[in-house]
Amino acid sequence: MKPLILASTSKYRQSLLQKLHLPFEAIAPEVDEGQFKKNILSPLELAQLLAKEKSQAIAKKFPHAVVIGSDQVACVDQIILDKPGNHENALKQLQLMNNREHYLYTAVCLSFDDKTIEFVDTTTLLMKKCTDLQLNRYLKIDQPYDCAGSYKIESLGITLFEKIDCQDFNAITGLPLIKLCQYLSEIGYELP
Repeated sequence: MKPLILASTSKYRQSLLQKLHLPFEAIAPEVDEGQFKKNILSPLELAQLLAKEKSQAIAKKFPHAVVIGSDQVACVDQIILDKPGNHENALKQLQLMNNREHYLYTAVCLSFDDKTIEFVDTTTLLMKKCTDLQLNRYLKIDQPYDCAGSYKIESLGITLFEKIDCQDFNAITGLPLIKLCQYLSEIGYELP
């Protein structure tokens, strides 16, 4: 079995991949995401491109491994919602999504033996109507400043939503495990 590498230092993605009980190493892909965000791409295309760039950046250094690259882009009305970084930006994002639908595109690229397998999980989320007081209270508790969309669905963030449509709930946190397991099994990893 080839070594498995996660092209990410995201604690959320690492935690999800640990659920599979497969040994892996997490390595920062050192991809300048800003250079790709300057190009006019749809949120879906951006997620796909970044996942592939991350995967291939590590695959070039470790050609003997299977590399998992992943990226997630949140958007409302095709406006990309980056990681907010602070309370003020997070509040603005939540206000923009308030009582509206938004989308999360979670793209994955597996690179191995000069091949790639790519897929995207699309999640549609409907945020309930919240007051600014509720949004501020949420932000002070969860502090989701390192999360695209400014919420942690696996934590108190679930209280902000009225409806979620997805194929794999894990994708919301950053890595769609159902389809990933399917492909890992196909290329030789032993999963139950």
